[in-house]
Amino acid sequence: MPLPPSGAKFKGVNSRDRNFTKGKLKRRVEQVEASIERYLASLEAADLQEGESAETKASRLRDKIAAMKSKLAELRQLEAAVLQAPNQQISLTDPDARAMAASMRGAGVVGYNVQAAVDTEHHLIVAHDVTNVVTDRTLLSPMARSAKEAMAVEKIDVLADRGYFSGEEVLACEAIGATPHVPKPLTSNAKAAGRFGKDDFVYLADQNAYRCLAGEILSYRYTRLEEGRTLQSYWTNKCGTCALLAKCTTSKERRVNRWEHEGIIEAMQKRLDAGNAMTVRRRTVEHTTSARSKRGWATRTSAKGLDRVKAEMSLCVLAYNIKRMIAILGVHPLIAAMRG
Repeated sequence: MPLPPSGAKFKGVNSRDRNFTKGKLKRRVEQVEASIERYLASLEAADLQEGESAETKASRLRDKIAAMKSKLAELRQLEAAVLQAPNQQISLTDPDARAMAASMRGAGVVGYNVQAAVDTEHHLIVAHDVTNVVTDRTLLSPMARSAKEAMAVEKIDVLADRGYFSGEEVLACEAIGATPHVPKPLTSNAKAAGRFGKDDFVYLADQNAYRCLAGEILSYRYTRLEEGRTLQSYWTNKCGTCALLAKCTTSKERRVNRWEHEGIIEAMQKRLDAGNAMTVRRRTVEHTTSARSKRGWATRTSAKGLDRVKAEMSLCVLAYNIKRMIAILGVHPLIAAMRG
């Protein structure tokens, strides 16, 4: 049975003003230093004036400068603590909460990443988790494994959006009997610049080579290790005379790299092209999101600390599943099934 994992960023009790990252602290320190400079300039001008009003103004400015220097010292201490933190951010109200993007428009919350795996037939949440990992890229196989264990099945189809895409996670899913359906993000710099992307080159498995749009063969050259990944490089020496060179690369030749497990990614893309996995995923996720929203726990938690938030979400998931089972079976059949 297909399962679409989904991740939602839930706002915690920690406000954004009480969360500090390296970048945020840098900007805040610069603002406070600029304020101190302005107050010092104003104080210098006030000291040149005479009269009671001038002295009152100077006294007020000295108080502001002292307050700003105290704030600056506090920010410096926080800066040192942030640099020592594992992910270089600190939340003061809820130490486990993390700043994370909540939408593609860049809006963010300080809170938690709530994961849910939902079966496509009955729209029940079969597995869930709460984490403060800010992205979903490392969470596909853990959620697939949890769903498989909860449903006690040997094989499972996993449908997820492009935010979950990771070659390593796709490979990990295949290893545990979970067939992934995850679109690959469009991250090609060449495509963004209007040139041909890697997907415009056809891999010829029988030759271990690529064919470009001009019909030339890019032969295998060598294998290298890069950031723990084994990559094979391909190119041809005929790029210099190609009429399509300007549309292909800014270098003297176009090189294509291939991950050693690229075949798994290509097979997944063929599954996506041949089916309607993303339509099923959207339909399933939208159902549970709408139902959760009506029950008031769509985007916010009320507990502090990862363990407490996990407990809170477990209760919410239980309530959702009971409501869903009542809608499917009816109250009395459900009670009878629970008693049996």
